[in-house]
Amino acid sequence: MTKAFLLLFCALSTTNLFGQDLSPNQLLNKAIAYHDPQGNWVDFKGQLFITMETPNSSDRLSEITIDLPQQYFKLVTKKDNIITEQIINKGSCKLLLNGSETVSEDEIAKHRLTCDRTQTMRNYYTYLYGLPMKLKNPGTLLDRKVYQKTFKGKIYDVLKVTYDEAVGKDTWYFYFDPATYALEVYQFYHDEEKNDGEYIILNGLEEINGIKMPKIRAWYYNKDDKYLGTDTLTKTSALTD
Repeated sequence: MTKAFLLLFCALSTTNLFGQDLSPNQLLNKAIAYHDPQGNWVDFKGQLFITMETPNSSDRLSEITIDLPQQYFKLVTKKDNIITEQIINKGSCKLLLNGSETVSEDEIAKHRLTCDRTQTMRNYYTYLYGLPMKLKNPGTLLDRKVYQKTFKGKIYDVLKVTYDEAVGKDTWYFYFDPATYALEVYQFYHDEEKNDGEYIILNGLEEINGIKMPKIRAWYYNKDDKYLGTDTLTKTSALTD
């Protein structure tokens, strides 16, 4: 056996045993290539239909319309015979309760029907369903290395992410399958030393516009593993021009 062959054998063995030595950006690029291989998220136009189940509560049905090029967002929620609609169309905001734009102050407070809340919900849905692509956004700070962590008995490649102060204050961890680079878990802390915050386990995929999105997201507290609820992406629909 030649010296060159021995060196090649050792290199291949090391790769097989310990995995690829990826930088954070390389891992993120591979994850994006898995979830959005054609780079379609930037021009996303589609509808997401989500059922939210929480303990001791009735289900909440949400219909979400996102048109990124047109800066359009619409969230229709149905729960206990109450229907709310929240719309952002470029710079304008529109709010409806059971089909009416006339909403009392008490109803506004009860159903949190404000334009600020609508902006928050738009950011929430475009962030979570735009992962991992959204980790390329300005103000996102990747830690200097890729971590290997075991979560629920499985070893993951993990990105630690913080944000510029103007963007966000939480610390996030994103867990990727080391073979496929699929995003399977994410976790956030307000204060990591207190072990607060939550983790979210992803299962299944729903494809829309060539993008693989998580079908099921189950939420738990970090501190005691208490189950909080599950969001199920029951259907998707692409928007046509």
